[in-house]
Amino acid sequence: MPELSRRRALTAAAVVATTAGAGTWSASTPATAAGHHDSPETFDEVYKGRRIQGRPAAGAGHHHHGAGYAVFVDGVELHVMRNADGTWISVVSHYDPVPTPRAAARAAVDELRGAPLLPFPAN
Repeated sequence: MPELSRRRALTAAAVVATTAGAGTWSASTPATAAGHHDSPETFDEVYKGRRIQGRPAAGAGHHHHGAGYAVFVDGVELHVMRNADGTWISVVSHYDPVPTPRAAARAAVDELRGAPLLPFPAN
């Protein structure tokens, strides 16, 4: 069924293009001008007293759903996943998709309300 796959790919591309064109822009939006749509920008900041970091995932030893991107809250990995429409979710705010991994980290800090992020078991 190659036609079905092509149709799905074109539909997904149209959704991403529409979302990118109509989405909000800010300093936390990934740099698309350089053609790095699939690799969000690296960040390291303090948000509401918590250190949040994001960077390309190093090593192939871990199974990342975040398109090769790792996010940390106070040094503990926050498991993130990129959705088909380009939005991001985390294990803490799974039902609230956001536009960037930085926004996912901030949403997790908001949801944690001062509680520590516990390591997520790999298995």
